[in-house]
Amino acid sequence: MATKKNSELLDFAALVNDQEKDFKMVQILNEKGEIVDKDHVPDLTDDQLIELMSKMVWARVLDQRSTALNRQGRLGFYAPTAGHEASQMASVYAMDKADFVLPRYRDVPELIQQGLPLYKAFLWSRGHVEGNNYPEDLHALPPQIIIGAQYVQAAGVALGLKKKKAENVVFAYTGDGGTSQGDFYEGMNFAGHFKAPALFIIENNEFAISVPRSAQSAAKTLAQKAVAAGIPGVQVDGMDPLAVYEVMREARNWAIAGNGPVLIETMTYRYGPHTLSGDDPKRYRSAELDELWHQRDPLNRFRTYLEGKGLWTQEKEDALIEQYKAEIKEAINQADKVEKQTVTSFLKNTYEVQPQNIVSQIETYSKKESN
Repeated sequence: MATKKNSELLDFAALVNDQEKDFKMVQILNEKGEIVDKDHVPDLTDDQLIELMSKMVWARVLDQRSTALNRQGRLGFYAPTAGHEASQMASVYAMDKADFVLPRYRDVPELIQQGLPLYKAFLWSRGHVEGNNYPEDLHALPPQIIIGAQYVQAAGVALGLKKKKAENVVFAYTGDGGTSQGDFYEGMNFAGHFKAPALFIIENNEFAISVPRSAQSAAKTLAQKAVAAGIPGVQVDGMDPLAVYEVMREARNWAIAGNGPVLIETMTYRYGPHTLSGDDPKRYRSAELDELWHQRDPLNRFRTYLEGKGLWTQEKEDALIEQYKAEIKEAINQADKVEKQTVTSFLKNTYEVQPQNIVSQIETYSKKESN
């Protein structure tokens, strides 16, 4: 017969607090463009700071022009990236050219910065096979549409790097919604056990399409999900390019040293819809929330910081914007000139060895396409 105890063995509320207490957001540059952590400012030269800001401006222009091209019917699938510039471009800035990029569909800008020709990125948006034909020196997989699947792939690629004793890492990206998938845990668990060099990056923009972060998990942070895999987890201000760069740089060094993977949650926001395929963020996001995150705009805060150092002017930015617009115009025109796909080409690309019924279809469609 059970007897009444004077107290409970476990304080479960305290256990939850203990698990969460170490996951504080890393921030170096606040939303006012002020340094709030002088001890950890990245050792970047003035030219490097300018280059990083230029990449962020490029990413914002690319998003604006891609949105316009989509509405003109010149692009197919497109997932807006405005608001993600610091999270994406600062992480790229911490990469080596030979590092691997395993992106999701919102991470095409990282691929371009690592060497994917812009016109091929546009072809990928259109569903053209040439959009997946990468240069040999681009170490990457095409953007993953299946939510979270790139984390399992990242574990495999990272283990391959370890076996080859390559001093490179895998940068694998997903959104907050990706952390609700089984692949998320499986990839981290496998990589963690084998100490494979991978950086698992969660771009937490608050909403998985229309589902708010609070409705996806009871965890206070997504970074603390690393605990279950036995790997380090850190949350960083994803609107702060200095903090993102420094965290990525240190995590990369940790992984290369043979210590295994790191989970990094970047706190960011997408200013546009989930995709341009019919999503309306006004149905699930308030104007007040949008305004709050617009006040944290990564370009505004980095611009203010650089202007204070005498490194940036509106004239410099305006000139870059016009340059990037011209480059984008040239790239979309180049994409337009690529030979259109046909049913025959689809069938040939699908089957390395065509069965008889496919051979027959190819012959039939070839005649139609030649007329």
